[in-house]
Amino acid sequence: MTSASSPSVQGIKTVLHPVSDLAQARAVYAALLGVEPGTDGPHYVGFDVAGQHIGLLLGGGPQGLTGPTAYWHVADIEAKVAEVTAAGATVKDAPRDVGGGRLVATVIDPDGNLLGLVQDQ
Repeated sequence: MTSASSPSVQGIKTVLHPVSDLAQARAVYAALLGVEPGTDGPHYVGFDVAGQHIGLLLGGGPQGLTGPTAYWHVADIEAKVAEVTAAGATVKDAPRDVGGGRLVATVIDPDGNLLGLVQDQ
C-alpha cells in the first residue's frame, strides 16, 4: 500500500460517455454543464468543469465503451495496473499513449465493472 503522504490515486477526474450523435450530445451536455466544450472534434467532445473532464466519444471510441466509464487519475499507471491485477482485476486495455503525454488503460474488476486509469505526464 502507498503511504497517505504520497497518494498514488488522485480521484475520479474524467468520465467518458459513448454517444451515437455527437452534435446532439454536445448540445445536451453544454446545456447541462453550462459551458462550451474545450475540445470539439469530429469524434470527441470534451468539457472541463468543476475539476472534472466530461468526454463524449462517438460510437464509444476505440475503447468500444457501451456505457459511462469513470477514469481514476493515478501517479504511475503501470504500477497501478500491476497492483490491481495482482488483487484480482484483469486488463482490458493495457496502458497506451493517447497524445499529449496522457496514458490511459482499462481494467475489469471481479464483478465485471470497467475501471479506467489515467496518468498525465
